[in-house]
Amino acid sequence: MRQPVPIPADLPQQVAAALAEDIGSGDLTAALIPAERAGRAGVITREPAIICGLPYVEASFGQIDARVRIERQVAEGDSVAANQLLFTLEGPARALLTGERTALNFLQLLSGTATAARSYAALLEGTHCRLLDTRKTIPGLRSAQKYAVRVGGGHNHRLGLFDGILIKENHIMAAGSIAGAVAAARLGGRTVAVEVEVENLPELRQAIAAGADIAMLDEFSLQAMRDAVALNAAAEKPLKLEASGGISAATIREIAATGVDFISVGSITKHVRAVDLSMRFEWQ
Repeated sequence: MRQPVPIPADLPQQVAAALAEDIGSGDLTAALIPAERAGRAGVITREPAIICGLPYVEASFGQIDARVRIERQVAEGDSVAANQLLFTLEGPARALLTGERTALNFLQLLSGTATAARSYAALLEGTHCRLLDTRKTIPGLRSAQKYAVRVGGGHNHRLGLFDGILIKENHIMAAGSIAGAVAAARLGGRTVAVEVEVENLPELRQAIAAGADIAMLDEFSLQAMRDAVALNAAAEKPLKLEASGGISAATIREIAATGVDFISVGSITKHVRAVDLSMRFEWQ
């Protein structure tokens, strides 16, 4: 059985911000509907997808009007077919109309993210390699998209600049060397993982010698990755290896076969395509 993914702690704040952005001082069009009128609606998907974002839907309508009742027909993370009913809603017509766009925006975006993550994660099945996301997320929706990646079967890299150290070219130049940058990262007894981006095998040797935890192999060819895996395996204290840069569905499986531990794919959050959904109303 699939383990549930913890819901982001900032979900209520993200929903509140989205509603404030859309509603502002009030929904002028919904106000044309009599306040006492009730409605019912169903949401379907027009294409196959991995569904993600149902808690955001529930929070969207819940913050507008607690009288809206939602009945799920699918679970978070389910794989659905085109034209499948996802959930139904009943409640005040004004609330249903006001919340429609915000709720569907969350559901479409997060389902698109989860669907992309699942498609890449499926290509890694049977290997020891894990799919990672990146910080290339929609501003203000990082925790939501990172949540969707996990729902889709991927894993999160660092959430932000605060929970992991990734030493890249500019950091190395500023610190003077890979060894200097790693040494600075260890000051103060920090316990977070220290990762170094390397562009060639000599830099990988330096990262190993410096005592980094992870090396990101940036834009390595397949043969260079194989060489890096062999070099690392022969080290006294091997690192974890992450492949990054130019990863596609066509190449991810053979990259995993080189023996790297992780593959990061920025497109699953950066180039996400919203899933096509539709809300159909029945007026009472």
